[in-house]
Amino acid sequence: MKYLFSFILLYALIPINAQVIGIRDTILMGSKFKITLVDQDSIAVEKSINRAISEMVRIEELISDWKSTSQVSLVNQNAGIKPIKVDQEVFDLTERAIYFSEITNGAFDISFAAMDRIWKFDGSMEKLPSETEIKKAIEKIGYQNIVLDKENSTIFLKKPGMKIGFGSIGKGYAAEKAREYLQNLGIAAGIIDASGDMTTWGNQPNGDLWKIGITNPFNRNKMADILTLKNAAVTTSGDYEKFILIDDIRYSHIINPKTGMPSTGLTGVTVIGPNAETCNGFSTAIMVLGKEKGLALINQQKDYAALIITDNGSVIKSKKYRKIKKKLMN
Repeated sequence: MKYLFSFILLYALIPINAQVIGIRDTILMGSKFKITLVDQDSIAVEKSINRAISEMVRIEELISDWKSTSQVSLVNQNAGIKPIKVDQEVFDLTERAIYFSEITNGAFDISFAAMDRIWKFDGSMEKLPSETEIKKAIEKIGYQNIVLDKENSTIFLKKPGMKIGFGSIGKGYAAEKAREYLQNLGIAAGIIDASGDMTTWGNQPNGDLWKIGITNPFNRNKMADILTLKNAAVTTSGDYEKFILIDDIRYSHIINPKTGMPSTGLTGVTVIGPNAETCNGFSTAIMVLGKEKGLALINQQKDYAALIITDNGSVIKSKKYRKIKKKLMN
């Protein structure tokens, strides 16, 4: 599961040309969401926000492993027992997550959800899990043990006790689906902020592009960067907001699937590009991979770039960062 330090939205709430901006905060997928839409009047914008929320609730009901009746939960409940038939979009999302697991060499692993049995970031943990507990959990991890049957649209987890979870890309996926849904309804502009996994489109009513500030946890008075975006996505993975403190040592909630231990070396990773789900996957993977391997991964991508903040406060931008940042203004 991934939690992100704050983005600061910098935009003028000025109705021009009979358009208004509507903003609503809500809780979805156990996280804070902020929906910002441009529509013709206050009544229309409220209806559009309700529709966006309904679409994201629909997705949550399909993929949340917290909900015992979701399709993903049914897959997990039948690990080592039998394949479970799922909707096409759940199958496709799982397929993309496995692809991400492959290209990151397991730094991102959809099956790392088995770790939620031993790591708790809800304030209940008072001591570290034992080596035995970690070892047993790692044995349940391995995207290679997920069997997809495209013809029958089924998912099967080979090992009993295995779990898949979309904490790392699910919110980005929900944001993208809400954006797509709203655009099909004719909503010309907005931001879906899924707890820091953000997708933007169109212009503000005054014609300006959306401006998004990336918080620097080492210097709250100065942004790490300010993005000016039109049709783009941006996500940040970080250990700044969600962690546990044991014996005065801070442990990140982002777990390395191979070691079963929290990631180290990086405080935050922001990824920009055209799709929030994909940005989401890269930002999580880079947190686990660390600076060198993470930059090597993102530098291979044509349409995605990253801003990395290390544990000592250094801010590092990937090779194509400035170029892609400029491209996303159009």
